Amino acid sequence: MPPAGPQRDTATVAAKSATAKPLTRKRRILIWTLVVLASIIALVGIMTTWVKRQMLDNAAWNRATTQIVQDPKVQSAIAAYTVNQLYDNIDVGQALSERLPPRLKQLGPPLAGALEQPAQQAVARLVTRPRVQRLFINASSVAHQKLVNVLEDKTGSGISTGSGVVTLDVHQMVVEVGTELGIPPDALAKLPNKAGTLTLMKSDQLGAVQTGVQAVRVLSAWILVAVLALYGLAIWLARGARRATLRNSGVALALVGLLVLVLRHLLGNYLTGALASPGYEPATHRLWLIGTSILGQIGGAAILYGAIAALGAMFAGPSAPAIWLRQRLAPVLNERQGIVWGGVGFVYLLLVLWGGTHALRTWWGILLLAGLIALGVVALRRQTLQEFPSGAGAAPAPDGDAASRADGLARLNELHESGAISDDEFVKRAKKLAPT
Repeated sequence: MPPAGPQRDTATVAAKSATAKPLTRKRRILIWTLVVLASIIALVGIMTTWVKRQMLDNAAWNRATTQIVQDPKVQSAIAAYTVNQLYDNIDVGQALSERLPPRLKQLGPPLAGALEQPAQQAVARLVTRPRVQRLFINASSVAHQKLVNVLEDKTGSGISTGSGVVTLDVHQMVVEVGTELGIPPDALAKLPNKAGTLTLMKSDQLGAVQTGVQAVRVLSAWILVAVLALYGLAIWLARGARRATLRNSGVALALVGLLVLVLRHLLGNYLTGALASPGYEPATHRLWLIGTSILGQIGGAAILYGAIAALGAMFAGPSAPAIWLRQRLAPVLNERQGIVWGGVGFVYLLLVLWGGTHALRTWWGILLLAGLIALGVVALRRQTLQEFPSGAGAAPAPDGDAASRADGLARLNELHESGAISDDEFVKRAKKLAPT
C-alpha cells in the first residue's frame, strides 16, 4: 500500500528528485562556451567603446586636452619643447645681441646659453596662463578634427585626406612664448612654419586605421546587445543551475574589467619606455593616463556590474547567511510591495543623480539598468514566496514534524523545477529536511 499524507508527499518529492535530469556534459560545455565567448566580446566591446567615446568624440577630446595642458608634468614638457623649438630655429644669441648696447653685444650668445634653463622654468609658468592654454587647446581641437576626418575618410573645414598627414600645430604658441621671452618680432618672423608642428599620422598608416574605425562604428552599436544575449542564453540553458551560471557570468565580467585595468597599466608603462624621448617620460605617462581615462572608467564599471551580478546570485543561494537574510526580508518582500518598490526606486534615483558610470548618464543605460534591477526584485520575491510563504515565520527545522518537512520539501521541489536552485543544492537541502 502506498504511503499516505505527509509521507506520500515526501516520497513524491524524493521520486521527482531521483528522476530530475542533471545538466549533460554537452550542455555544460555549451554554457561555458557561451560565457567565455560573451566575455571575449565584452573585452572587444570595451576597447571599441573607449575609441568611440574618447578618441572620436570632440567633447571628450577637448576635456582630455584641457586636463593635459593643466597637468604640471605636461606643462614642464611643453615648456621644454617650445624652448627647444625656439633655440633650434632661431639664433637666440644673435637676437639678444641685437637688443644689447653696442659694447655688450658679444654677451648675447653666452647669455642665451645661460638663459635656456631659466627660460624653460619661465615658460612652464607661462603655460599656466589661460590665454596660452587656450592656444594649445585650440590647436589640439583643430588637429583632432583633422584626425577624425581622415580616419572617417571625410573632408571638411578645408581639410583634405589626400596627403594623409595629420599634424598638431602649436606654432602660434611657440611665437607667443618667444614674445614673452623678449625675442625681437623680426627674429620670430623668421621661424619656419614647421616649428611647433607635430605629425600625428602619416599616409602609410591610414589604411589599417580607417578600416579599424569603420569596424568600431559598426560594432559599437551591437556589441552590448551581443554580450547580454550570450550571457542571457547561457543562463536560460542552465536549467537547474541558473543561479550558479549567473554567478559565473558576473565573475567573468568582473575579470574582464580587471584585465582591462591591468592592460591599461602595462601598456602605459611599455609605451612610456618605448616611445618617450629622454626627459619626457613623466609627461608621456600622464598623457597616456589622461588619454585612457574613459578606458579606466569602463573597466571599473565592468568590475562593479560583474560583482553586483555575482553577489546577487550568492544572495539567492543556499548558504546559511543568504537564507537567514532572505528569511528576514521575506515579510516585506512578500506582503509590502509598495515599500519594496518605493525603496528600490529611491535608491536607484540616487544612483542616477550620482551618475558614477556612463550607463547612468545615458537614457538607454538608465532604462536598461532599471529593467535588470526590476527583474532581480521580481525573481527575489518569487523565491521568498516559495521559501517563506505568508504565515511561515521561519524555515522548517530539520527536526520538525512530518507536515513541516513535507511542506519544506514541496517548496524545495518548486524551486528546483523553476531552475532557482541546482540539483546539488536541492539534494543538499533535501537531506537537511529528511527525517532522522
